Amino acid sequence: MSSVRAKASLGATLVVAVALVAAGLAVLLSLRSDLTDQADRQADAAAREVALDIIAEQVPGRTPYSRLELPGAEERPVQVADEQGRLIAVSDDLEGISGTGVAAVTPVGSPAPQPTAAGQDDDDAAGSDDAAGSDDAAGSDDDASDASDDDNGSGGGGSSRHSGGSDDDDDPAIGAVGKPGPLTTGRATVDGTTGEYRFSSIEVTDTSGRTVVVHAGASLAARQSAVGTAAAAMLVGLPVLLLVVGGVTWLVTRRALRPVEGIRREMAAITASEDLSRRVPEPATHDEVARLARTTNETLTALEASVERQRRFVADASHELRSPIASLRTQLEVGDAHPELLDVPGAVADTVRLQQLAADLLLLARLDAGERPGQARFDLGDLAAEEIAARTTDRVKVCLEAREAGADEALEVTGSRGQLARVLGNLLDNAQRHAASAVTASVHRRGGRIVLAVADDGPGVPEAERERVFERFVRLDDARARDDGGAGLGLAIARDVARRHGGTLTVTRAPAGGALFELALPPA
Repeated sequence: MSSVRAKASLGATLVVAVALVAAGLAVLLSLRSDLTDQADRQADAAAREVALDIIAEQVPGRTPYSRLELPGAEERPVQVADEQGRLIAVSDDLEGISGTGVAAVTPVGSPAPQPTAAGQDDDDAAGSDDAAGSDDAAGSDDDASDASDDDNGSGGGGSSRHSGGSDDDDDPAIGAVGKPGPLTTGRATVDGTTGEYRFSSIEVTDTSGRTVVVHAGASLAARQSAVGTAAAAMLVGLPVLLLVVGGVTWLVTRRALRPVEGIRREMAAITASEDLSRRVPEPATHDEVARLARTTNETLTALEASVERQRRFVADASHELRSPIASLRTQLEVGDAHPELLDVPGAVADTVRLQQLAADLLLLARLDAGERPGQARFDLGDLAAEEIAARTTDRVKVCLEAREAGADEALEVTGSRGQLARVLGNLLDNAQRHAASAVTASVHRRGGRIVLAVADDGPGVPEAERERVFERFVRLDDARARDDGGAGLGLAIARDVARRHGGTLTVTRAPAGGALFELALPPA
């Protein structure tokens, strides 16, 4: 995959996909948790409601659990069991259940419901004054009910608790509801349909002192439906959203990179044509691509200038080399034909000039190649004194200004001793060509720099030409003979060497009216 557009589109799509999947899972888990909590509250409420009904409908001395009105099994399946786990009441239509710890769905040994009329007669008989026949009948009914409770293992316990003889201190007080137990998840079958439920269990002690456990459930169908619907919507919407994100990213990236393709095509055309005057198109925007185009054009401008400077350098060097070579050839040919006419001093002078020019060209080539100066540490004042002392054939004597009294501080610099000696020599040669009667040199510290100054009393350099004199093969005095004026490389070499040493070389007007060249270098 070499296309930036494809990489950007794929990357954006993957990031969005990961984010959406994570967000979708968080939403589904949160929705599932909220609906589960809702079912838990419904199960707790149903269990507590049944427990309160048991207390409210309990008639003292009896346990009419068969008369409890339990919720429908489809929404709220309810089981009422004793402490031994035996079922004594259950919701209608409940065919199977799991998760409550009581698997039975049919009450075992529970008292059969009695007709309403008979029950009313019995109640009337029990509530009448001490008539003999009615009292016996009521006593028989109560005895039968107690016997039935004893057979189920709960009546006896209820009588014991009623009398205050309970063996379990954790059971609720008589007529009180205990705290709900931990909620569980299970399944229940109602009318042949099985569903998932959350079950809450709660203990209650009726007014007769009998403790039972109420298991009530709340359907999780709403949770399953909502979570399923949300998951389905996400599964359908996620691919569509990812396609939209990928497509939009592709289009936006394509639009953003269109100028880059234009830059590439133009650069390829420039490379093929070798025409460095051409430029790449610059977008009207102010973004990174526009800055890239501007930087590319600046690079092309610098490259064009460099190539042009190199061509001009080669042309000027060829011109400068042609003159001494032609002069030397002419002298040798004349000497070959007429030995008595051979100008040996002139031939030697041309050879020396040719040698100096070749050395200058070689040094410029090394400087252009990025040759780094050495790391020698030396005193620039001592170097100036040595070089000036060695110049015994100068037309005008060079005067080296002495250091001020007490100024014994070192004037040390770091760099190439030979290259800096060459700079001083070029400055002194230039001053000798233009000076009338005086050339002075000095080395001092100024403004945190070590400054080497060379001044003469000649005509000086016009202000408009003070930068041009440092260009290669430039001679301001066109009337001066080529042999006297040099090749025009001395000052160019001096400035290049100064820059390689982290310094500067400038020209101003000297106090005597001539030119003042100042080389400023950082101290060692």
